[in-house]
Amino acid sequence: MRVKLYGLSTCPYCRMTKKYLASNDVEFDLLEVDLLEGQEREDAIATVKEISGGKSFPVVVIGDEVIVGFNKVRIKELLSL
Repeated sequence: MRVKLYGLSTCPYCRMTKKYLASNDVEFDLLEVDLLEGQEREDAIATVKEISGGKSFPVVVIGDEVIVGFNKVRIKELLSL
């Protein structure tokens, strides 16, 4: 199942989410929004707002499910870890 992580390079919960996914050998696409510039950054922020309803990070997309924040229990459930 494809996993996408929208995060910030400075966010401790984003780092925890990355570490959790990596430690469970989950392949994921990472987009660190604060490292983007210009239109690419604006587009990423607009996407995060659209899929999560806000501007909180991290945002994890697993299939059709969207998880806002570091929710290890929900990530584990969705990925059957």
